[in-house]
Amino acid sequence: MSDIIEVKAGIEAENDKFAADVRKLLRNTHTRLINLMASPGAGKTSLLEQTIDGLKGAYKIAVLEADVDADVDAKRIEAHGAKAVQIHTGGSCHMDASMTLQALQTLDLNEYDLIFLENVGNLVCPAEFDVGADLKVMILSVPEGDDKPLKYPLMFQVTDCILVNKIDTDEIFDFDLQKLQKNVAPLNPKAQIIPISAFTGSGVENWIVYLREKLLAWNYSCH
Repeated sequence: MSDIIEVKAGIEAENDKFAADVRKLLRNTHTRLINLMASPGAGKTSLLEQTIDGLKGAYKIAVLEADVDADVDAKRIEAHGAKAVQIHTGGSCHMDASMTLQALQTLDLNEYDLIFLENVGNLVCPAEFDVGADLKVMILSVPEGDDKPLKYPLMFQVTDCILVNKIDTDEIFDFDLQKLQKNVAPLNPKAQIIPISAFTGSGVENWIVYLREKLLAWNYSCH
């Protein structure tokens, strides 16, 4: 009988070790990390621009920009006054904890309150890798459809907050928010679902309020 090598289990165990190192680093510097995941074109960078503007003056923010190549998004982030660290994943379809740790170590984390990881555009691989984040947020854009939880269940199971972007186009794309909520509920009944439009700004304040409440709760728990 041939030997069986559990490759995935080994990769996950190794990743978990680095994720623990990320959490230790963040804890020591009182910095919070948010893992932002979505399909390409869902509006991650547009949302980050609005988020940075909404938190400006209250929190010092940096963004880890993960892309297979290019630095277009990093330039957009820096134009809004946040520090951007460009990460080229070399063809990898996700960030893992080791990559995240390396990126964080390029920053003086004592200077930052909040770090966003703009993960590689993908609804599959990023959901499988714990990067040591305090919060997992995904963006589902209306054109992708309200049935996405049925097609990519793991992403919806692991996320803490679902931002439904481009909600201003729901009639054009026959998108049913209630149907989405029903599809998410069996997978993740605790997930917060917030409809927004990063283009018009509609609903973005609800996201900012949610995020501020999380940050205040985290700060309170540190004392």
